[in-house]
This record gives sequence, C-alpha cells and structure tokens, in this order.
Amino acid sequence: MSDYAVRIEGLGKRYRVGQLRGPRTLGEDLARLLRLPFDRNSTPGATRDDSTVWALRDVTLEVRQAEVVGIIGRNGAGKSTLLKVLSRITAPTEGWARIEGRVGSLLEAGTGFHSELTGRENIYMSGAILGMRKAEIKRKFDQIVAFADIGPFLDTPVKRYSSGMQVRLGFAVAAHLEPDVLIMDEVLAVGDAEFQRKCLGRIEDVSRSDGRTVLFVSHNMDAVQRLCSRAILLENGRIVSEGETAGVVSKYLAREKAVSSARAWIDLSTVDREGSGVVRTTRVRYWSDLDQVGARPYPDGPLTVSLTLAATAPCTISSLAIGLYDVQGTKLVNADIAAVGRSLQLLPGEHEITLRIPELHLNPGVYLMGFWLAGPLGAVYDYVAAGLELEVVAYQAGGLQRAPADDGRVTCHLEVLVAD
Repeated sequence: MSDYAVRIEGLGKRYRVGQLRGPRTLGEDLARLLRLPFDRNSTPGATRDDSTVWALRDVTLEVRQAEVVGIIGRNGAGKSTLLKVLSRITAPTEGWARIEGRVGSLLEAGTGFHSELTGRENIYMSGAILGMRKAEIKRKFDQIVAFADIGPFLDTPVKRYSSGMQVRLGFAVAAHLEPDVLIMDEVLAVGDAEFQRKCLGRIEDVSRSDGRTVLFVSHNMDAVQRLCSRAILLENGRIVSEGETAGVVSKYLAREKAVSSARAWIDLSTVDREGSGVVRTTRVRYWSDLDQVGARPYPDGPLTVSLTLAATAPCTISSLAIGLYDVQGTKLVNADIAAVGRSLQLLPGEHEITLRIPELHLNPGVYLMGFWLAGPLGAVYDYVAAGLELEVVAYQAGGLQRAPADDGRVTCHLEVLVAD
C-alpha cells in the first residue's frame, strides 16, 4: 500500500454561470445539433448565454496515511467543491485525484433519511447509502443509537423528530463508518454545544485511535487546530498556503482581518435590550494589539473595547460593564468600571468611551459580548445581553499554537512549586 492516502495533481473544476435560452428558429436548432459533437459543453436545443468560473484550479496535494488535514478558507474558496470531487459526487474538469482504500463522506448530516420511516429504519437505509454493509450496521446499531441519544424514539417516524434529533442521528450513523479516508464538511456547524463536543471526541477517536485519514473542512478555527496536524488554505479555488496548522491558520486570520469585526464599528441600534433608555450603547468595536491575527483577541492578551453612548438627558453612570458569555449564555467575564471606583457624568448627546482589559483569560473559541449601563441605586439604563460574537484565537507567545485538547474556557497562569 502507498504511503499516501490521497494524491491530487493539477485538479480543476469549472462551472458555467448564466442562462440557457431556448432556440429562436428551427435553423438555429439544427445548426446547434450539427455543432454538438465538437462541443462537449453544449446542450441540445439551447443556445448559450453564459460564462465560466473556476471553483478549483491547479490544485496539487498529497495526504499521508492516518494524517488529519484541515481545509480552510472563506465561503466560495472551493473547499466543498474539492470534497465533492474527492467523494466522486462531481467530476473534475481537469487533473486527477486518487484515493487509496475505502472512502466515507459526511458532507451533510442526515444523508438518505426518509421522513416517513422510523429512526431504526433510517439507520439501516442511511448507512447503506453511505456505504456500510448490513452486517456492519447491525453490529454497530447499539453504538449508533447510544451516540445519537434517541433510544425512546427509535421506532418513531423521523418526521416527528426535532431538527436537533435528526442531526444527532445523521451524524451518529456517519461517525460509525469504517473507511480508510473520512471526508467531513462543516459537520460541527449544526447541533448544540454538548453534541459538538461529542462529535469532536468521535473525530479524534477515528483519526488518532483508529489511524484513519481525515479531510476536515470547517470555519471553526478552534476545532481545526485541535484536530488537524496540517492545514490547507484555499482562496479563489487555489492553494495559497499549506503546512503546519498553526501557521496556516495565522495566515488565514491575517487575510481575514479586512472583513473581521475587529476594529470595525458594529451597529447595536436594532438588538434586543432592556432598560429605561436614558443612555444607550449604539455602537461598539473591539481589537487586540496583534495584527497577525486580524486584531482579534487571544488568550492572556489584551482586549480593547470602544463604545458609543447616546444620552437623552444628563445622567450619572455608576456601572458600565462588559460581559463575555459562552454560547450557552453563561457569563464568564464581567469587567465593570464600578470595580475600579470609576463613574461617568454624561450630558445629552453622543460620547465615545474606551475600556481595556489588560489580560483576557479565555481559551480559544467563540463568545458573546454584552453590555450593562446603570445609574445610582441600580437604575438600569441599558442592558444588551448578547450584542455581538467575537472569536478568541489560539495565539500564544512565539506564534499561533494548537488549541488545547480540552473543553475548558478559562486560562490561568500556573506556577510550579517543587517540594523537596
């Protein structure tokens, strides 16, 4: 067997965009039919008014056996197209790709489900579509049901399942494939946080314990750095960076800084809020001091937040707080001017206030930022529970590092004391 599980050479995929119009005359139709043998892109009975776009162009790549490779890039970069070509869903326009061994593709959780069939029946049908033999499904049936956590509803038609239950069942079936190469596209973009952690653990088991090759597409940089030893950055259908995961993620985030919310003003005028409205937070922007990661915050690094406050009357702000929450809504950070003995006196109009957290002790991940404005005696002026999302990236002294392989959210400094 070759040392390489996947080999790609000069791969390209071209799509046509535009419209196909029906013929205007019989003569045009006959002329097109005569040209058809010499134009493989022609469609009988239609005239073309379109152009082409290359979703992939000149992609050359080698992936070793038992290697876990992350494929990252902006929307439209060609990531999903590459996986579809490798999964033989679509054929390449040029070049070739060769995969050693059995391939399992998880491009969408729930592939092959039928809403009228029960969960039990859909396990067998979806497993067969994904390439599992009946004996293999039967042997793993109890593991699939336990992973999906749908035991009491196993013989209920899937149409009565919630969307979350369907996602759990779909991933559970696909996660118990035994391919030599597992291809996964944004499988962590669905499901609740607990289920996503469960999925991450399963992917780690498949890649590390079972020694299978994994191609993993995700916009979750935390998951990419946790799972992948190597990464590929695609841009406009071409590979622009390849190598150790941390370095490639660093380049991706640096390229993304122009579209990142860091340093850009974000309008909060339409978000849900509570309070009297005497003064409100109307805009916010945030940044760290590190351009290498697009000014996004990183563990133990600084976080600076600027707020635009709009006051309708003279007021005293005795409590102005920034709150950071996890995706389940648990508050992890509360930074309040009251804690440092400060207050603000505002006149009617707009005011810009800048606050700085010198060290943000959060591990890499996505968090929610909220704001609290209150006056003397606790009178609430404005409360925004989740004004925006921000991503803490996995940067440490010396450069980007692989994210810690745990589910902790808070990072702490540690001193090692050795006793004789």
